[in-house]
Amino acid sequence: MTITLYGIANCDTVKKARTWLAAEGFAFAFHDFKRDGLSPALLGEWLRSVEWERLLNRKGTTWRRLDDAARASVTDAGSACALMLAQPSLVKRPVVRWADASISVGFDPAHFAQMSRRR
Repeated sequence: MTITLYGIANCDTVKKARTWLAAEGFAFAFHDFKRDGLSPALLGEWLRSVEWERLLNRKGTTWRRLDDAARASVTDAGSACALMLAQPSLVKRPVVRWADASISVGFDPAHFAQMSRRR
């Protein structure tokens, strides 16, 4: 299995992760979930490995632009999943499926180095 990096092409954190992987010589596929889509199956795969609270980006512009009722409606994995599918920009980025099929969220060079050694 290869490394797949999921995110949005113009996201600065995704750009840093892509640059790190390329500089370290890792081959990886990039899936832009704004362009290529975010399916319920893919989101479900991530949620089997990562808590929904970690996956939902409550610090970004998209979250801040939601009305109070929409933010208050997120109370569990199901409601978070529905909102992330409706607005993929609410997914914290990047999401990475590593060669060993594990999932990580966000970019930290030390964590990437650790995960990339697990092949």
